[in-house]
Amino acid sequence: MTIEPARPERSGPRTASVMDVSPFKPSLVKAVFRDVTSMHVSRSAAWAAASVTRTVLTEIIDGARRAAAEEARKKLIPGDLLSAIDRNVELEVGSKWYDHSPTFQDLTGVLYDAAGVIVPSRKRSRSRKTSAVVGAHRFEAGVKKLLRSQGVTAVPAMVRDLDGIASVFLTDLARDAAVVVREGGVRRFGTVTPVMSGEPASPPFLKDSLQALSTHKGDGRTIGRDDILTATTIQLFGSNLRQRALAEAHEATQNTAAG
Repeated sequence: MTIEPARPERSGPRTASVMDVSPFKPSLVKAVFRDVTSMHVSRSAAWAAASVTRTVLTEIIDGARRAAAEEARKKLIPGDLLSAIDRNVELEVGSKWYDHSPTFQDLTGVLYDAAGVIVPSRKRSRSRKTSAVVGAHRFEAGVKKLLRSQGVTAVPAMVRDLDGIASVFLTDLARDAAVVVREGGVRRFGTVTPVMSGEPASPPFLKDSLQALSTHKGDGRTIGRDDILTATTIQLFGSNLRQRALAEAHEATQNTAAG
């Protein structure tokens, strides 16, 4: 068994080392990308996407774990997920899942038409077409591995929510990466670094990374590692989580071939 080096800067269970085998396999990542785009996904891009997804889910689980610990519990429930997001808005990712989960029904609100009549919620489609929601179960093994790494377990409803958030997040990441390749980079942000109100200014590492990733390098048929990192800056607006995701993805792919 490999012993992880201590990371004193974080309290409680540590974020999984980027040197560990990712719980989200590159084959799973590429399967999700195939649902979104016909572009080739490089090996380093698949590892980067897996790393970013792992970082995001680990942070969500850590926030939920802290909420559960206040009630002396080690088994997470959906309420812990809501508490984690409420305490740290950076964790509000994969929000398209919210419409499909009972956990978020009170948060998504009730829709009314022009006459003030409640609009019935959409019935779940029985279509066999693969989607981020239909394919959410593919993430169960990885989610459970991350839960174990944090020293907790979760009730089935909580596992399902984490599966769904992971699936929707990675699907959105794939779509944004494909757009980055097609458009030749990120033009709508330019050199502006989006940050949340009240956050400290982004450190030089993050500013330099965002500027370096603003232009797509390579052909228009292949999604590379830098395209995933650029898509990450689109998906994650909170600078703390975004910086951590970028740093860990960069470390995870340093020795990965680009092909």
